[in-house]
Amino acid sequence: MRVVTTAQPLDVQPTPLALLLLGREADPKSERGVECPGDLPSPSDPDLVARARAAKEKLGDKVFILGHHYQRDEVIEFADVTGDSFKLAKDAAAKPEAEYIVFCGVHFMAESADILTSDDQKVVLPDLAAGCSMADMATAEQVAECWDVLTEAGIAGATVPVSYMNSSADIKAFTGKHGGTICTSSNAKKALEWAFEQGEPQQTKVLFLPDQHLGRNTAVRDMGMSLDDCVLYNPHKPNGGLTVQQLRDAKMILWRGHCSVHGRFSVDSVNDVRARIPGVNVLVHPECKHEVVAAADYVGSTEYIIKALEAAPAGSKWAIGTELNLVRRLANRFAAQDKEVVFLDKTVCFCSTMNRIDLPHLVWTLESLAEGTLVNQIQVDKETESFAKLALERMLALP
Repeated sequence: MRVVTTAQPLDVQPTPLALLLLGREADPKSERGVECPGDLPSPSDPDLVARARAAKEKLGDKVFILGHHYQRDEVIEFADVTGDSFKLAKDAAAKPEAEYIVFCGVHFMAESADILTSDDQKVVLPDLAAGCSMADMATAEQVAECWDVLTEAGIAGATVPVSYMNSSADIKAFTGKHGGTICTSSNAKKALEWAFEQGEPQQTKVLFLPDQHLGRNTAVRDMGMSLDDCVLYNPHKPNGGLTVQQLRDAKMILWRGHCSVHGRFSVDSVNDVRARIPGVNVLVHPECKHEVVAAADYVGSTEYIIKALEAAPAGSKWAIGTELNLVRRLANRFAAQDKEVVFLDKTVCFCSTMNRIDLPHLVWTLESLAEGTLVNQIQVDKETESFAKLALERMLALP
C-alpha cells in the first residue's frame, strides 16, 4: 500500500541576522545597515554616467565626493579626491564649504568623516549596507566586557587601548574615554610607542582593537617584540579564552578580529607567485597574517603600496596583497611604464561591502541631493563624537 502524504508548509522565520544580510533590517550597533529607500537606477541604464555628471554639476560646490582606493573604477571616476579612510576624512574636514560629503567607502569611514567635519556639513553614504566585517568584530558591549575582564585581572589601569581606524565610532569613543589613541596602518608603530610611554615601561600593556594582524605585525616586525609577548583575546569565549596569568604576562592583548580580504592571503599564495613569476617582488598590506608578512619582500599601507610602485624601476615585477580593485587599477596604470603588477592570490577577492557602492547607488544619491532630498545621512551622537574625536586628536598629535 502506498501512503501519500501532503507536504505542509514549514513555519520557518528568517533570523534577524538573515534579514540583516538581506538588507531588510537594521542593527544600529553594527556596521551593517539597510537597503536604500526609493528606487535605484538600473545598472544596465546606459545613461548612468551622464546622469551622474549632470547631478554633480547641478550640485556644484555643495557636494564633495570622496573615493576610497578600494572602490570600483566607475565610482572613482566621480571622486573629487581618493585615498585611504583617514586621509579622506581629513580631506572632508578641509572642505568646510561643501554642504554634502558623499563618502564612497564603508560605514566606519563615513562616521569618521562626520566626527571630523563641522555640524553644518552632512555626510552621506550611498549604500547604508556598505559596512566592514572587521569593524563588526568588535562591538561596544564586547569591548566593555573585555575591560571588565582586564579590571578583574588587575591590569586595566596599566592597559592603554589602541584602536585601528577600521573601527566603529563606539570603539573609537571607548578608546578616547580610556586614555588611548587611534592608529592607521601607516602610523601604527608610532601609536604603539606612544601607548607604551604612558605608564611604567615594564608594566604597560596595549589592548589592540580590532585587527589582530596589524597589531601583531607592528609589535613583532616593527618593534622587536616576540610572538610570546602577544595574546589573542576572543570575545566569544569566557575571559577571552585567556587565563589571568596570560593577561598579566602579555604586552599586547590582541582582539580576535581580521580583514576578510587580507586574511585570505597565505604563504602558499606567496610561494605560488614566486614560482610563476621569477624575480617578482611581493608587497603586502600589514592586515595580512604574520606568516604572510614574514614571507613578503615589502610590507606597507595602501599609500605605501602606491608610492612603492610609483618609485619602482621599469621592468620590475610586483605581486600585491591587498584589495583587488586597487591592484587592478595599479596594474593598468603602471603597464605603460613596463611594470608588471599582479594580484597575490589566484582567487578573485574584492571587498564585498566596499563594492556595494556602485554607480546606480551614487547616481541615486547625487540626484536625490540635487532635488533637495537628504538621503543616507551618517550621524554620530554628540557624546560618542566627543570621546572618539579625543582619540583621533591624540593620533593627530603623534610625532
